[in-house]
Amino acid sequence: MIPFFPPDLFEEDRELLLDVVHEVATDPTQKFILGERTARFEDLLKAELGAADVVACGSGTTALTLVLMAMDIGPGDEVVVPAYGCAPLANTVLGLGAVPVFADIDPVTLVMDPDGAEALLTGRTRVLMPAHMFSVMADMPRMRVLADRYGLRLLEDSAVAQGAVLDGRPAGTWGDAGVYSFVQVKSFGGPGEGGAIVTRNPELGRTVRMLRNHGQDGVHRFRHHRIGLNSRFDEVLAAFQIRRLPGLARRIARRAEIAAYYTERFTPLAEQGVTPPPPGTNGRCYYVYSLLAERRDELKRHLAAHGVDSHVYYPLALPHQPAFAHCAPEGRRWPNAERAARQSLAIPVYPHLTDAQVESVADAVCAFAALAAPVR
Repeated sequence: MIPFFPPDLFEEDRELLLDVVHEVATDPTQKFILGERTARFEDLLKAELGAADVVACGSGTTALTLVLMAMDIGPGDEVVVPAYGCAPLANTVLGLGAVPVFADIDPVTLVMDPDGAEALLTGRTRVLMPAHMFSVMADMPRMRVLADRYGLRLLEDSAVAQGAVLDGRPAGTWGDAGVYSFVQVKSFGGPGEGGAIVTRNPELGRTVRMLRNHGQDGVHRFRHHRIGLNSRFDEVLAAFQIRRLPGLARRIARRAEIAAYYTERFTPLAEQGVTPPPPGTNGRCYYVYSLLAERRDELKRHLAAHGVDSHVYYPLALPHQPAFAHCAPEGRRWPNAERAARQSLAIPVYPHLTDAQVESVADAVCAFAALAAPVR
């Protein structure tokens, strides 16, 4: 079986991980969170991205929450989010008493449609929150124009896209703030939870930095300037990520190489009901390689029978999730998001797949397409 989530993801880093655990555990300072390694990790990312500030925190989800809190989003405010994607797009907004307003997605790229988002803006809209999806960055140039035109904050959910670049500008740096996630399967995942906020706004960065540690300013302990959260960053993870950062470009390049091969093999399959994501490297991240398959569940079973594991992300559009359905206007539909929820299937794309494994995955998909007639 070629697994979708590889159990040996950090096998080559085994000694590194043991080394940094020992290093942190025996450091005379005995500081296990928000120490000098966290500060060094933040500085490395800040320099790499050209950001005013990078604030490491407990997860990608709390990164979104911290930014929304720093933007003073609360009851009565509306935040426009994609109708298809991960639950934090909605629950971070709802957790602050604000309302997520669901915009449909582009049928091919699966990211929030700017025209659809613009049509939903009201006098209560405060934030646009597009999300990069699977292997495609959102249309950030148009989102930036919309935010500027209507006087909105732009929060870029780039949790899946660290290392991606659109028009020469890194993911996470297009908005007032962007967020990353370091959970294991992300492009810069580590052995645990973690996230970061990226911003070109020093004041926003300062506020987020306080909020991640119970509203303390880092100078006066036990002096709380705002109501904050416990979303602090672990020193072991910081040390591990510092040591692995130089290899990120190589790992991303390997993902892109695998994706290019898949797309070349799968592009002719559209008439058989299997559609790959758009090709190219501009604005691409290949955290996940997800097909749209008209007979998605049959394809998943076929792949399993041929030794290939696959994964269904987001089998319900966000407005149809029980937790968020009360925010969905009665009678409204999100046809592209609903189609993606029915048809999306992700296949293995992690960087240490061998060429033979990649070919086997592609062969299995193509064999299914040759057997299956499309649903019309």
